[in-house]
Amino acid sequence: MLTKKQYELLLFIDKRLKESGVSPSFDEMKEALGLRSKSGIHRLMTGLEERGFVRRLPHRARALEVLRLPENMAPPSRAPGRRAGEGFAPTVIQGDFKLPGQSPQPAAQVVPLPLYGKIAAGTPIEALRDHSRMIDIPAVLLAKGDHYALEVEGDSMIDAGIFDGDTVIIQRTEAADNGTIVVALVDNEEVTLKRLRRRGQSIALEPANPAYEARICGPDQVKVQGRLVGLLRRY
Repeated sequence: MLTKKQYELLLFIDKRLKESGVSPSFDEMKEALGLRSKSGIHRLMTGLEERGFVRRLPHRARALEVLRLPENMAPPSRAPGRRAGEGFAPTVIQGDFKLPGQSPQPAAQVVPLPLYGKIAAGTPIEALRDHSRMIDIPAVLLAKGDHYALEVEGDSMIDAGIFDGDTVIIQRTEAADNGTIVVALVDNEEVTLKRLRRRGQSIALEPANPAYEARICGPDQVKVQGRLVGLLRRY
C-alpha cells in the first residue's frame, strides 16, 4: 500500500517520462508535490523503490524508470528495446487517493481506534491511555482482535522503518513469537517498543539502531502488551 504522496509522486514521474522522456529533478518533484524540502522526496523515492514501482538507472544522472502502476492505469513508459508488458506486474494501491481532475473514489473502510500518548521510557501503558483521543485506521491494517494506536518518540527503531513521530498500530496480546516487534512492559513501570528475542532463560529487547544496545531482562521482568501490526506516517 502506498501513501498518498507516494502515489502522487509516482504519477508525476510517469507523466514527465511520457511527455519528455526525461526524469524530473528532485526540485521539480518537490515543487509538484508542494513539499518544503528535498529530504521528503528522498524518503518517498526510497519507498517507491523498495516496493518495486520505480528504479534508478545506474551511471546516468536523473535517470528513473517506472516499473509498474496501478492496474487501472495505462502501462508505464518503456525503455527502448523493452517489449510491451515485459517486466511489469500489476499492483493495487489501496486507499482513498484523489488528484486534481479525478472523480472522487469510494471511501476506504476505516476503524476508529484509541490513540494513546507517546511511547517512552518511564511511562506505564496504563498512564498513556486516553480514550478521548481517537484515530481512524484503514481496516486493511488490522488483524483479528482488539487494537490501539501509539505515537512513537525517539529513533531506537529506525532500521525497522519506525521513525520519531510515526503512529504504530498495536494488536492487544500477551504473547508474541520470537523476533516480533512488541510493546513491552518492563518491571511493571516502563513501556518500550522493541523487538523481542528469547535467549535461553532471558529475554532481550532489541532496538533497531546500532547506536543503542539490547536490554537483557529476566523472564519475569517483561510483559507483552501488544504486537506491531501496522504503521502510519505523515509527510
